[in-house]
Amino acid sequence: MDDLLSEFLTETNENLAVLDVELVKLEQNPNDPGLLSNIFRLVHTIKGTCGFLGLPRLESVAHAGENVLGKFRDGELHVSPYAVSLILESLDTIKGILSVLEATEAEPPGGDQDLIDRLNAMAEGKEVPKAGAAAAPAPVAAAPENDPEELFTPVPAHLTHTLAPAAPPPPPPPTPAPVAKVEAPAPVVEAAAPPPAPPPPPPPRAEPQDDVRGESKESALAQQTIRVHVDLLENLMTMVSELVLTRNQLLQILRSQKDSEFAAPLQRLNHVTSELQEGVMKTRMQPIGNAWAKLPRLVRDLSHELHKKIELQMLGAETELDRQVLELIKDPLTHMVRNSGDHGLEIPADRVAAGKSETGRITLNAYHEGGHIIIEIADDGRGLALSKIKAKIIQNGLATESELAQMSDQQIQQFIFKPGFSTAAKVTSVSGRGVGMDVVKTNIEKIGGTIEMRSVEGRGTTFTIKIPLTLAIVSALIVECASERFAVPQISVIELVRAASDSEHKIERINGAPVLRLRNRLLPLVSLQNLLKLGVADDDDKRETFIVVSQVGNYTFGIIVDRVFDTEEIVVKPVAPILRHIELFSGNTILGDGSVIMILDPNGIATASGSMGGTADNAQTAAQEVAKAARREDDKMALLLFSAGEGGPKAVPLSLVARLEDVDLNLVELSNGEPVVQYRGKLMPLVPIDPNWKITRDKRQPVVVFADGDRSMGLVVDEIVDIVEDRLQVELGTERQGFLGSAIIANKATDVIDAGFYLTRAFKDWFGNAHESFEDERQHRVLLVDDSPFFRNLLTPLLTVSGYDVTAVESADEALALSESGEDFDVIVSDIEMPGMSGLDFAQAVRASARWSGTPMVALSSHAAPRDLERGRQAGFNDYVAKFDREALLLTLQQTIAEKGAA
Repeated sequence: MDDLLSEFLTETNENLAVLDVELVKLEQNPNDPGLLSNIFRLVHTIKGTCGFLGLPRLESVAHAGENVLGKFRDGELHVSPYAVSLILESLDTIKGILSVLEATEAEPPGGDQDLIDRLNAMAEGKEVPKAGAAAAPAPVAAAPENDPEELFTPVPAHLTHTLAPAAPPPPPPPTPAPVAKVEAPAPVVEAAAPPPAPPPPPPPRAEPQDDVRGESKESALAQQTIRVHVDLLENLMTMVSELVLTRNQLLQILRSQKDSEFAAPLQRLNHVTSELQEGVMKTRMQPIGNAWAKLPRLVRDLSHELHKKIELQMLGAETELDRQVLELIKDPLTHMVRNSGDHGLEIPADRVAAGKSETGRITLNAYHEGGHIIIEIADDGRGLALSKIKAKIIQNGLATESELAQMSDQQIQQFIFKPGFSTAAKVTSVSGRGVGMDVVKTNIEKIGGTIEMRSVEGRGTTFTIKIPLTLAIVSALIVECASERFAVPQISVIELVRAASDSEHKIERINGAPVLRLRNRLLPLVSLQNLLKLGVADDDDKRETFIVVSQVGNYTFGIIVDRVFDTEEIVVKPVAPILRHIELFSGNTILGDGSVIMILDPNGIATASGSMGGTADNAQTAAQEVAKAARREDDKMALLLFSAGEGGPKAVPLSLVARLEDVDLNLVELSNGEPVVQYRGKLMPLVPIDPNWKITRDKRQPVVVFADGDRSMGLVVDEIVDIVEDRLQVELGTERQGFLGSAIIANKATDVIDAGFYLTRAFKDWFGNAHESFEDERQHRVLLVDDSPFFRNLLTPLLTVSGYDVTAVESADEALALSESGEDFDVIVSDIEMPGMSGLDFAQAVRASARWSGTPMVALSSHAAPRDLERGRQAGFNDYVAKFDREALLLTLQQTIAEKGAA
């Protein structure tokens, strides 16, 4: 059954029950204005709701009854017993229709015109009511003139069956004898004699009405729900919270006593308490749609005031959360919707000019995720204008131009949450006062929530709010630091990591700031002992510690603690007034052993962690510094070390190597004077690094196999030494063919070979015929985008040796992510044929972005026809280079950067 219909049935049945009692009181006190007003209001409510739901039969009966009650209230009619009986009859009819409506979800067929006519006649002050009451039995009474004594025999209802067994008047269902239903006391024996005159009018009107009344009964829905005062629920929740604390204390005692006879009862008490807690929590749950109820009207008024066309889409309105949380987020949600309509959406003319529909859309979406509620407020408007935000930041003195230049787009966008910040050109009734987003953020963080923002200029903005389901009882992780215990809300904990000098995870330091290398990423750390000033901390790098990995919005960091205990259901108590100015705490609680501990606020810790490193004044900047260091650490690559010919060890990126083989030299043959070997059904050329190498039969030779597609080449070496992971940074260039230069690898001077040179010796048409290095052009950053690991790892050393700082990614999406994180490059080199977003689409996205729109782009492709070149230039590429022409790529990069510098 529809929720709206269910609520209507429940409420109407409650009102009818009240009306039954009130009408009896009215009959006893006909001049009580309070009673009359209350009765009229209840009937008016029933009538109005029926009209809203489209229930015409119910509405017509209620409307006729309301007219009579209106006359009573206004003093135009006097309350009489018959009038009260008529109103009660109309209420019985309404009950009967409601019972059918509850069973079938539709009104029963038929009408109630007879009852409505009598009600309307009474409302007009006619004497019809009394005449109508007597008129009903009159036709039947006129017939039995010769049997007057039989008039008294039908008084008992069962006596009619004995007198006239052939006629079936008492049971309502049979249609042949409906005449006897209303006039049951009449002499039924002679009812068949004069049927033509009286019976025709009543049957069609009285039958459905009486049928409905006969079916009326207690509503099943009314029996399923009761109304409870909110204060009673709040008191019940408080008592359950205390019960949870007592349960925790008993369980704590039980842990200290083994084989206790109280173990089983306490375990049962634990389960019952948990079920009771869950049940009470459900009584406090309300759909979030209750908080959205006033938004459609707000958006409608906003669209008229701003002369915009706005469509509001609400998804997940049935998602439930605690009513206390619901009340606290109503105002933030209202402000954010107004903000989207005012700042986010454009006027229709601007939307059409931008290729959008005239009507802008604001979307609200709510859903559950891991014990908390996610609410998204999105619009398809203009997005945040970085230029306006930067100008306002400088105008307000929040940051300098040089500081802004080092920030990512996302960091700059976060300034809209600063107090007093607004980009509105003028102050209106809707916006421009600079009061709003900072209050939204503060209110959401007060209830343990977080707010994130994603905005793309020209495409729209999305705010994501993450809040707990309830504030009363939460799951928390109990930790210890400097012999003090604290609770960390489980909602913010991602994982736990043990760190020690002898373990896989060690605490390292970058510019004095502690970091943890976790799955090839550097995680910024916060020492809780230093943050709370709990004495002098020991060297965290050497002792065993635990890292609580937490996430606040899109900022992930680790909290260093001494010990981790267990998770507990804790009852949140408010912070004492003397401690409320400390943002690191969100409350306190009582543990099972009776200890009072503070509940840490991860939002406050994240904010405080930004200033700890000394290099940033907010958490995001600290994260960016660590992220930059992490990217440098990620520059390390696996390298294959080997010896060949004279000189020291030699290296090649391991990602270029397909296999390591040990070839039997007896199987080596000559083709065109060059050594080859049959390898996997094909001939594989063998290219020695040592020009003096000779084939020595009856021996085995180590060979490094390079492969791409169906081609393979074997590089002849003397010995495979090792595989190491290190940064490939060529320190000294060289003019020797086949070498890129020398680098320090594994603490030794190592020659880095140019794999491309030897590949072209095996296959002339693999990458072209020439190899040349240009002068050192260091300090220029190149972004290389290619889905092929082979080509990425082939071109990276080549470009590095030529003086470029190279960042290589495998997809256009990863490249655009670098743009959003604030990375800048002097030139972008991109493949064209890539899965997902192609190079042409990537170029168009770059040109449409704010940060990289002016960055030169060079296309790489195996197709170099004039038509392909033209397509690339139309998409936004400055130049187009064939993939196999490395010389042309280096020349193009040199010219492109020179032109950019001249411009």
